[in-house]
Amino acid sequence: MAVPQIPLGAANRLRAAALSAFSAVLAFCVGDAFAGNYPFGKHTRSVNDLGNQFIPFHAHLWDLLHGKADGGLLLNWQSGYGTSFLPDLGTYVSSPFALLVAIFPRDRIDLAVYFITVLKIGAAAAAMACLLLTLRGGRWWAAGLLGASYAMCGWTVATASYNTMWLDGLIAFPLFCMVVEWARTGRRPFLSIAVVALGWTANFYIAYMATLGSALVLIALLLMEPDATRRHWLTPIGRASRSMVLGIGLTAPLLLTIVKGTGLAYPGADAEFRPSSWADVFQRLLPGTYTFSTPAVYLDSAALLLAFVLPFHPDVPRRTRTVWTGLVLAVTLSMQWKPTHLAWHAFATPNGSSFRQTFVLSGVMIIAAWLGLAHGLPKLRQLGWGAAVMGVVAVIAAVGADDNVASPGTYPMLVVGLALAVGAFVLLSRAEVRRSRALVIAAVATLLLVQVGESAFTNAWTDRKRIEGLDDYAPWGKRENSQVAAIASADNWPTYRTDPGREQTVNNDPLMVGGQGASYYSSLTPDVWARTLTKLGGGWTSHGRALQSLDSPVTDVIFSVGARSHQPLDPHEPSNPPTKVPSTITRQQVPPLVTVHPDKPAVGYGDSPYSNQELLLGHTVYDAPGPITLHDGNGKLITPDADGRLHMIGGYEDPKRSTYKLDAVCPAGDQVYLYMPDVYAHVQVPVGPKIRFTGRPTSRRAAVEHVGDAPADGHVPLSMRVLESGAFRTDAVGCLNMGKLAAAEQQIAATAATSEQVTDDGLSAQLPRGSRGFAVVAAPAISGWQCSAGNGAVHPGRPYLGLLAVPLPADGSATSISCTFTPPGLHKGEAVAGVSLLGVVALAGYGWWRRRRSGGAANGGGDGGSGLGASPEPVSAALAEG
Repeated sequence: MAVPQIPLGAANRLRAAALSAFSAVLAFCVGDAFAGNYPFGKHTRSVNDLGNQFIPFHAHLWDLLHGKADGGLLLNWQSGYGTSFLPDLGTYVSSPFALLVAIFPRDRIDLAVYFITVLKIGAAAAAMACLLLTLRGGRWWAAGLLGASYAMCGWTVATASYNTMWLDGLIAFPLFCMVVEWARTGRRPFLSIAVVALGWTANFYIAYMATLGSALVLIALLLMEPDATRRHWLTPIGRASRSMVLGIGLTAPLLLTIVKGTGLAYPGADAEFRPSSWADVFQRLLPGTYTFSTPAVYLDSAALLLAFVLPFHPDVPRRTRTVWTGLVLAVTLSMQWKPTHLAWHAFATPNGSSFRQTFVLSGVMIIAAWLGLAHGLPKLRQLGWGAAVMGVVAVIAAVGADDNVASPGTYPMLVVGLALAVGAFVLLSRAEVRRSRALVIAAVATLLLVQVGESAFTNAWTDRKRIEGLDDYAPWGKRENSQVAAIASADNWPTYRTDPGREQTVNNDPLMVGGQGASYYSSLTPDVWARTLTKLGGGWTSHGRALQSLDSPVTDVIFSVGARSHQPLDPHEPSNPPTKVPSTITRQQVPPLVTVHPDKPAVGYGDSPYSNQELLLGHTVYDAPGPITLHDGNGKLITPDADGRLHMIGGYEDPKRSTYKLDAVCPAGDQVYLYMPDVYAHVQVPVGPKIRFTGRPTSRRAAVEHVGDAPADGHVPLSMRVLESGAFRTDAVGCLNMGKLAAAEQQIAATAATSEQVTDDGLSAQLPRGSRGFAVVAAPAISGWQCSAGNGAVHPGRPYLGLLAVPLPADGSATSISCTFTPPGLHKGEAVAGVSLLGVVALAGYGWWRRRRSGGAANGGGDGGSGLGASPEPVSAALAEG
């Protein structure tokens, strides 16, 4: 039996893809190993949102795939006491690569995410290598090395390596460029639609930027055709637009739920665009540089040299040199001008990592470098011009850039890398003359050494600097194992909730360690839940997007939290003492999830979290506190201002000046609570460790904290070390009477639901006969709920002080309620996807009709029956003109 032969072009693409993926993965892993990062060393790589969001959402995906999650694709019962999950799925874990978490053990979720990260980098490298050989034939090893240069660009190393879902955009850009090339040559219309749909499903945000970048590449390819007619322009643009519209349309069920969810999210922080200095931009081209707020444009010296050689390369047609040099400059300038910067980011300046479109610039530069090299090896003179440009860039960077950007090895690495790259290209020229395979291998090995060495060094330096400047979190360990075991021992959902606790490890603890908590951190944190929790005394970080659990017996009764996990403060934070104390569970008698309230309060929430808790509970459980007295370090009494606020001066320089004594007074036996949402201080309580209040106006809000129990004389003295100047209200103290709370809980439970059933997309409950008023569900009233009482009509869920409520008939005839949840935007998205699918079917049908009409012959455009006309000549032929 004859073995089928792989065509030469396909074989070269396979070789290039394999080399590219190998080189990129090797450089990335060597850099991490050199830095001692997980999984190769003791340092964590879970910085910022990687530890707080992305790994927890991958952990929740693991639970979903193994059938162990509370909730399903539509509804997440574990976070925020019940929130929409489909928008989070589309934002964080809709990549096909994310499904690979299922093959790893649950307690190796950090390793799973690292493996996915490495795999995505390798896939991006392979995709770019294949694109380069599709655009123009050439040396497969050169395409492979340039593909790896793209995958290990500065944007990947500095930004995307810990924003795992953005790496899907790194893959999408070369694939979308492949789509526009297929559109230009009239090939693979259905594969094009599938590629676009897959890219936008994986991560719509970075796919949007990749789409804009591919549109610019299509324009550049068309400009390279000297004799192109209007039809030669309109036909490929029409094909590319068709593929993009139909492909994006197929993702509408996911995309529109994200868009709608974003509109319903807590607003978070506003950011103002500030362009970087050109010296900083130039310095970020070099190896071993890092800052958080400037564009990471780095390419290894060999790739950068080829990009700079292009304008001087005489073997490249002038039109090609002009078009691609102009495109590189245009994309660079677009990052620095506010209108185009906003266009790249969907007209909203991002909060952090401001230059998220930088990977497109890197991709365009790599294509430019390839088009130069594919026309012939540059001569020594052209290499000299390219090296001179790099020298000018380095001088401007050295003189004018921020001193903290470059590492000690930046300029030595650049000089060595540039010298080796120039030598390798000279060696390749001699190898061509001598037809020496050995010289070619030596030159390629040198270029590989430059690439891997510089990229690994840059990755290692970035690892080191990033962990110095950003929050970081430990990988899964004994603390998480202890939390999981404690929560599992108490979990009895949906009879009651088990909250992972106030002493969180990450902002998404419920997704990581289980249970059903109040805490939740996402770009889609619902506005209604953030404001409701805040009014009840909850705390948050990340400008209101990262909500924290509220440890209060009152809110535990309100939200049916019957068990709560407790653990020491995370010892991974240097300011916390090391400890081996395991997690423990406290229990409390609470009503079920659905309770009945006879009337809706006539007033809304006020300023006091204690009054707000009583309002939502429907009972008075706090006793009146005595007056607060506050003295500074000199014993001077602090008097409140006209707004009833007590001001304190904070700082580290003078401990006496920033130390205060607060005396809280409550009836004997009451639990004493303190509410200082805008204060950053350490409070020493009479019994127990210090309590940290981490308030900072606009960015952080401190939660209500239990600071002790009132003794016989009622006085609870507190010592406060204030770290930043702040103020709090004179009604900051709450005196909780546990006897009153227990009586209130019994009264609420007596009229609550008699049975409940919770599903992946809703809940139902049986009520006592004669129930009137409102059935209130202990879940936030997020948009998307549809409810009915008894056999009554279905209507949108009603808000009851921020919670989901169902009005009951006045005659008491309803003995049950039922609520189902559909993420807002899903049905419209399904309609759009249906229309897009009809468009795909119509395209296939039209192609079949055209082929049948022409007797089975392929149409002139090779477009599978698109009917858009003949395709222009291949780009390789156009590039050869000059």
